[in-house]
Amino acid sequence: MALLKIEKNHGIATVSLNRPEKRNAMSFALLKELVQTAKKIKSDKSIRCVILTGEANVFSAGIDLSDLNNPKNTAYAAWELIKPGQSLFQKAFLIWQELPVPVIAAIEGYCFGAGMQLALAADIRIAHPSTQMSIMESRWGLVPDMGLTRSIKGVIGIDLAKELTLTARVFDAEYAKQIGLVTHLDEKPMLKAEQIAEEMLQRSPDALMAAKRVLDAMEHQPKKSLRLEKIWQLKLLVGKNSQIARKKDKNPEVEFLPRQYK
Repeated sequence: MALLKIEKNHGIATVSLNRPEKRNAMSFALLKELVQTAKKIKSDKSIRCVILTGEANVFSAGIDLSDLNNPKNTAYAAWELIKPGQSLFQKAFLIWQELPVPVIAAIEGYCFGAGMQLALAADIRIAHPSTQMSIMESRWGLVPDMGLTRSIKGVIGIDLAKELTLTARVFDAEYAKQIGLVTHLDEKPMLKAEQIAEEMLQRSPDALMAAKRVLDAMEHQPKKSLRLEKIWQLKLLVGKNSQIARKKDKNPEVEFLPRQYK
């Protein structure tokens, strides 16, 4: 059985964690597949928006502890943690932030530990009100090491980030919305995600990518953000999709070309 299910529909790729018998807990094999899938999406210019979700009405219960505790994985995990650059555990999540298309997380059931870190790697998070959430790693005597220090930055205040991380407290999506960890609450998060994705499809794929790059720079590379605004605007002005966008504003039937930039 595939660990991830991928469905493409008119420019929207829905990527579903597919380990329902494990509440979509993330094994090492699933982490590798997340990286491979994101790389394929990055090179597929027909994809203009991604929705991340989980099968069986559960986003993810976190890391698969049986996999983590397996002695056969000890040496591999140690190498990933000491080697230069991003570890597999970081890459599997941060790669979704780096995609040239918007990423929306549709969240239900449990969103614990690694699941929370994957949700935070999305640009927009939509959760069912009853979703249970937690930055759970300290419960297992661990620290979040899947890019949390980048993905949570600017989403909530550092004091709240510390409180939730240090306590490993379980909280519901209502509270997550209150503190800004979740973008929207909805009884049907997938439907809401699809509606937002459809709105985005009405915009130039190059403009979507440029806006994501500029806004991410505002948070993570503030010294470069103003320069990037100018660079991307120049690229868009000479690109074909910018011209098409102005035509589409008057005639919605006009279709955009595939994304021009990387």
